[in-house]
Amino acid sequence: MSTVTENLYLLTPEFLLAALALLVFALDLVLPESRKTWLAWIGMAGLTALAIFSVRMLAGRTESLYGGLLAVDQFSLFFKVFFMGLGVFIILSSVDFVKQHLSHPGEFYGILLFSILGMNMMAQARELVTAYIALELLSFSLYVLTAYARGNPKSNEAALKYIIIGAFSTAVLLYGISMIYSVAGSTHFDALAETLSSPGQAGPVLWVGVAFLVAGLGFKLAAVPFHMWAPDVYEGAPLPVTAYLAIASKAGAAALALRLISEGLVPAREVWPHWQIILAALAAASMLVGNLVALAQRNLKRLMAYSSIGHVGYLLAGMAALNIGGGMAANGIIFYLVGYAATSLVVFAALISFFNQTGQEEIADLAGLADRQPLLAAAIAIGLFSLAGLPIFAGFTIKFYLFAAVAQGGFLWLAGLAIFSSLISLYYYLQVIRQMYIQPVPGTAPDASGHGEEPSHTASHGQAVAGHASETAAAALRTPTGMLLAVVVAGLVAVLALGVYPGPLLEAIERASQVILPGI
Repeated sequence: MSTVTENLYLLTPEFLLAALALLVFALDLVLPESRKTWLAWIGMAGLTALAIFSVRMLAGRTESLYGGLLAVDQFSLFFKVFFMGLGVFIILSSVDFVKQHLSHPGEFYGILLFSILGMNMMAQARELVTAYIALELLSFSLYVLTAYARGNPKSNEAALKYIIIGAFSTAVLLYGISMIYSVAGSTHFDALAETLSSPGQAGPVLWVGVAFLVAGLGFKLAAVPFHMWAPDVYEGAPLPVTAYLAIASKAGAAALALRLISEGLVPAREVWPHWQIILAALAAASMLVGNLVALAQRNLKRLMAYSSIGHVGYLLAGMAALNIGGGMAANGIIFYLVGYAATSLVVFAALISFFNQTGQEEIADLAGLADRQPLLAAAIAIGLFSLAGLPIFAGFTIKFYLFAAVAQGGFLWLAGLAIFSSLISLYYYLQVIRQMYIQPVPGTAPDASGHGEEPSHTASHGQAVAGHASETAAAALRTPTGMLLAVVVAGLVAVLALGVYPGPLLEAIERASQVILPGI
């Protein structure tokens, strides 16, 4: 009885997070419309307090709960704090958008909190069915969030596609789990490793089960060739949800995959190394397809969707290298997740501010943004340069660390392909920056020096009316509001800090990765 009580105590952060989500739901029913913004502050304050509480309660603890279903260790603690921090910044970024475009903010924030709970459980799971339940809690939350703009047909269409493809990926995942169980007699990660290490048991049924498992997780990560849902869902979802899909959902699936591979596949590397080839192939396809198809995009959301697919390829390359360069590769994957999250938050916060004021989301709509709102243009440019991996920014540091780990892990060709893919990404990121800094403001014509000038007085009446409409649309934009400004500034500081001095973060990451890869 005492053991059960102790185990429940170690799950206190999860119980409190669920209670916080229910509290936000309940308060939405009683608060007047003029006080609905309090719900966002309650959610952010609760997440911040829970992150601090988790660190104080669980720092230094390493325990396996309920016969190995869940792990309370430094790896899960790191990701708990990471996910809750992301939740704070996503809520900060979405307050103005929710106020303008969505109804019932308590439902929005409550579902967001439940999705964070799902990600926390994914980072702790050491057994396939438990991991599946946590993954579905995240997935169902994302289905609802994607469809939350009920008056927008694109949002409804995106959610429908997401649910249909998500249901198919769930079926594939469950079928793979059942095949693994039929051979291993257990769904624990370590039992999978033990079965794969036994040449007499690791037959075709188990191999197919592992392949289906990888395919199911590939859908959740949006890795090629399981990526077909991502562009349409990203485009149709509300912009803060698009940011959440690009950042947090990828991080949650990566945390689960990292523990699964480290505990279930790496110990069997001598007998069954095929998983490396599978992951390397998925990584190569994701890097190339994501970055090449992004070249043809004209919508900002679709561009970021294909960009995120390319970044998933880099993460999969690191996972393929967990065989030999395990410790460095694990550090590189986690470090990449943090740096990518900080960089993407900068870009999406600036895009959300731009959308809140203009309602536009095409790349061409950013023309002249440097003249209309220099801060937004600078934030987007710095974020895109970081995503491309240019020096002094976080993107360079995380890519250098991860690609070096991939090369050290015996995949030199994959590291070279990753560098080549990053060069491709620089081209389409520069196309966005070109719109902001070189293209003239809509409604003006470039003069000989390349700067805009007012339309000629000799223009026809129709041209004058069109020019007036364009000038109205191209009016100077406001500086982001306090909440969005805080996200942009905090993100810029993080991008520069991680690019110049990542040492303290890497120390915390090493403590986390040593738990899942001891002795590697």
